[in-house]
Amino acid sequence: MPNSEPLCLVIIPYEKKKDAAGKVVDYETVYRRLIVPAVEAAGLLPVRADEQRTGCLNLRQPLERLRYCDCALADLSTGDPRVLYQLGIRQAVHPVRTLLVHAAGCAQLPLEAEGLPAVPYRVSPHGQPMHEAKYRALLTERLVEAMTGAAESEAYRALRGGGGEQAAKKEGIAGRELHATVFANLLKKGRAVGLDALRELQSELSAQAQADPADLVELLLSYRALNGWSEIIELARQMPPALADSVLVQQQLGLALNWAGEGEHAEQVLRQLIARRGPSSDSYGILGRIMKDRWEKALTRGDMELARELLQKAASAYLKGFEADWRSTYPGVNAVTLIELKEPADPRRREILPVVHYAVEQRIRSGAADYWDYATLLELAALSLDEAKGRDALGRSLAMVREAWEPETTARDLRLIREARQRRGAECPAWAEYAESELLKAAERGTARP
Repeated sequence: MPNSEPLCLVIIPYEKKKDAAGKVVDYETVYRRLIVPAVEAAGLLPVRADEQRTGCLNLRQPLERLRYCDCALADLSTGDPRVLYQLGIRQAVHPVRTLLVHAAGCAQLPLEAEGLPAVPYRVSPHGQPMHEAKYRALLTERLVEAMTGAAESEAYRALRGGGGEQAAKKEGIAGRELHATVFANLLKKGRAVGLDALRELQSELSAQAQADPADLVELLLSYRALNGWSEIIELARQMPPALADSVLVQQQLGLALNWAGEGEHAEQVLRQLIARRGPSSDSYGILGRIMKDRWEKALTRGDMELARELLQKAASAYLKGFEADWRSTYPGVNAVTLIELKEPADPRRREILPVVHYAVEQRIRSGAADYWDYATLLELAALSLDEAKGRDALGRSLAMVREAWEPETTARDLRLIREARQRRGAECPAWAEYAESELLKAAERGTARP
């Protein structure tokens, strides 16, 4: 007898998996104790997207399930490529929206979930589901809404169609590409002229009925290149809510607030972002920068008790950023630097420094190096008193400066290392002071390139 129950496709990893932050989720238990009961309570029959565990793609049956199951639920906690691959196909071939779920506190989700029903659930330190009755009821409610709602998924609505519509869509894509090229040239000219020119571009965008989100983001990043911190804050406030709440915009808003002297507000923005969207090396790196700036201000005021607390928080944020992605050397080198600045210096720096050095060397070998990689080598050389590597890294850093705030930031870190050593009566090599001055000259010029 054929089964008459509607089918719910469940796109979820197998067994126990770690997210980028190292948190373990026991997906077999989550599936058995949380998802299956919730699906069945919604009157649906749970079907896993791919019953194969071999790692190879047995295409026929999985593709049939992706196409014909009545609704779907996808767990994005680990950013598993197979899960994302299956989710993309499902969104493109079926009109019913897919319910997204993730383990709360997992690493930052690999895609923006605005406009999609997303439900976090909680797991214990051992990866077992917690508060199961509460989250089962919530999942059941959202699945029923997905089945009874008339709204189609954004991906399905965008990709369906044919005939004369195809030509119109192609023409629209070509038009948007031409617009993007023209706008990029306008931004380039605006950055060369200054903030007033970028403000004029913003006024033109504001006059449009609906500005392209990509234009707004590129404008925001152009403001950052010219240290237009108040302009970034105002632009973020004017953006559509979904765009303003995106990870990229919130990160840049936190940076801008910090530079504008609103350190406590900036900290709040970043902590809320991490709580909502999960930890990432970028978010924790920016939070570490905010706490480091507040520490330096407290130190200047002579508030030593607050300074010690802020230094600890800054080092902790940077270390969490490095642990979220060991390939991301920016939070790693800052963690090492701030640990060096503690009184007395924290011996853990000797354990972390070679790990950061290895990570940046691997990135350089991959051919993906940028300014920050060589600036990281420069700071590591200053911390380990290696003059030869330091001078080499300085030359390479100066050759790759893109924006004025980059060498300014590195010079500031070298100064902090120098001052901490002076307080302890430790060696302060002359070559590191020379590197500091050369970086400041590059920042004044806006670029070190000829």
